[in-house]
Order: sequence, then C-alpha cells, then structure tokens
Amino acid sequence: MEGVRITRLRPGDELVVLTADGLFDHAPTEAWTEKFLASEGHHLLVALVEARAVGFVSGVELTHPDKGTELFLYELAVHADHRNRGIGRSLVAALAELARDRGCYGMWVLTDADNGAARAAYAAAGAGSPAASLMLTWTFDT
Repeated sequence: MEGVRITRLRPGDELVVLTADGLFDHAPTEAWTEKFLASEGHHLLVALVEARAVGFVSGVELTHPDKGTELFLYELAVHADHRNRGIGRSLVAALAELARDRGCYGMWVLTDADNGAARAAYAAAGAGSPAASLMLTWTFDT
C-alpha cells in the first residue's frame, strides 16, 4: 500500500467526503456529512493517495444495556482503480483497531452472500466465518 495513508475524519473534514468522487452510493450532502462527523460514536476512515480519497470505511457504535458497546461496520468502498491492493483490508483492520481502542467488545457487518470482494476483504482483516442471518428492513418517507 505504498503511497496510501489511512486517516480518521473529524468535524471540519467534510470537504474530503464531498469530493470523494465515485466512492459513495449517492452524492453525500454537506448537512448529512457534518452530522455524521459530529456524532459521537460515528467513525469515518479514508484511504488517501496524496489528498484524494480512494477508499473509505464507516462504522457506528451501538450500545445496549446488557451487552455493552459493539461496532457496526456500516460501509466499505474502494475506488475501482485502487482495488486488489490491500486498501479494503487495511481500512477494515484500522476500524477494528479503533473499535478495540474505544472499548468495543466486537465488530460486525452485513454483506450480500455473493459479494466476493467484500467477503475477501473482511476475512483478510480477521472476520470470522459467515453466519446464516436474515435481515428485515423498514423504509420510511423522509
């Protein structure tokens, strides 16, 4: 990963997100980016080549009264021109280290069974074997 630097974004780093062409599913908004970066327990790490974001991983801490705090790996993306270089694995490993440093007892992620690239990155970063799960969703008008 020569020339790649992984850094954690903080409030004031919104421009890095807003100019991360092609990494997010949809164009990030300034308001949502500001809210995410300012929210306690929300984490966004980026892989930078020079000043350009070529990958990111996001995570959100979840705390429950009888379980403590764990980290939900929300999303991982690496620009197509920078894949298969260990960037995804390194981003996930850095997020796992951050979770440990913050006292989380574990980290988890959901992905599609046929998403081989994501599964390979997660396994390379130390994720355990997949478990059979069912995800149900609600969609609200906003």
